Amino acid sequence: MIDFAPYIQSNWSWIILFVAALFVGMSKTGVQGLTILTVPLLAMTFGAKPSTGLMLPVLCFADLIGVSYYRRQAEWKYILKLLPMAIAGFFLALWVDHLIPAQEFKHLMGACLALVLVVMLWSQWKGKENILADHWWYSPLFGLLGGFTTMIGNAAGPVMAIYLLSIRMPKLAFVGTNAWFFLCVNYLKIPLQVFAWHNINYTTLAIDACAIPFVLMGAFLGIRLVKFLPEREFRIFTTSVTIISVLVMLFA
Repeated sequence: MIDFAPYIQSNWSWIILFVAALFVGMSKTGVQGLTILTVPLLAMTFGAKPSTGLMLPVLCFADLIGVSYYRRQAEWKYILKLLPMAIAGFFLALWVDHLIPAQEFKHLMGACLALVLVVMLWSQWKGKENILADHWWYSPLFGLLGGFTTMIGNAAGPVMAIYLLSIRMPKLAFVGTNAWFFLCVNYLKIPLQVFAWHNINYTTLAIDACAIPFVLMGAFLGIRLVKFLPEREFRIFTTSVTIISVLVMLFA
C-alpha cells in the first residue's frame, strides 16, 4: 500500500493537482501559458522543489499527446537553435539552486520575461518585426532562460510563448514546435530530477497516475480551442494568457 501522506495532506491537494493536470493538457495542445498559473499553487501545496518532481511525469505524458497530434507541424530549425542552451540552463539552475532563494528566482524570471514581452508588444504595436529576433544571441538566450526556468519550477511555458510569438510563427507551427521542444526538454530533465534532486519516486508516480484522466480531458479541450480560434484571435489569446502568466511570476 502506497502512503500518499507525505504529499497529499487534504482533499484540497488533490483538487490543486487535478486542476494543474487539466491545465497541463490544455497547454500542451495549444493553450500556451496555462501551466504557469498553477505553479504558485503547486509550490504552496506540495513545496517548491517537490512540486517540480511531482509534475514532471505529468508534463512528460502530456508532451506525448502534444507531439502525437502535432507531429508534422514542428519547425525544427528553431528547436535546434534552442536546445543546446536549454541544456546549459539545466546545469545553471543546479549550480545556483543553493545560492538564491526560490522566491527571488521567480521574480527574476518574471522581470526578464516582462522586459522581452514589452519589446515584443511594442514592435507589434508599431507594425514592425521584432527588432531583436535576428540577432545571433536571441534564440540561445531564450534557450538558456527556458532551460533554467523549466528546471527550477516547470515554468518555461511563457518563455517559449514569448519566443514563438516574437518570431511570428503561424498557429499550428507554434503549437507543434512548442510540443516537440518541451518533449525533448522534459525527458532530458528526468535523470537530473531523479538523481540530483531526488524528487521523483514511486509515490509521486502513483499520485501522477491519478491525474492522467484530467490531462486527457485538458488535451481534448486544448485541441478544440485551437481549431476554434482563427490565427489573429489565437495570437491575442496566447499573448493575453502569457501576460497573466508573467504577472503571476512577478507578484504571486
